[in-house]
Amino acid sequence: MKMLCIFLTFVFTVSCGPSVPQKKTREVAERKRECQLVRGACKSECNTWEYVHYYCDVKPCCVVKLKKQKCASNIDLSSH
Repeated sequence: MKMLCIFLTFVFTVSCGPSVPQKKTREVAERKRECQLVRGACKSECNTWEYVHYYCDVKPCCVVKLKKQKCASNIDLSSH
């Protein structure tokens, strides 16, 4: 009977998984890492030359907008 109680205590303790605060902390760390991978930064607000990629916890992940370069389709390469 004593072994059964110890076994059940162990099973219930291990099966619960991480607590909610630990899980939330891990998710926030993953979002900050993903923000850094797209060359962004978690700030309180984005500047005009940045856009919000997604949110790191409460703060937005601000990524610099890239300017589109004009296509060089009008260049004449047959002059040689």
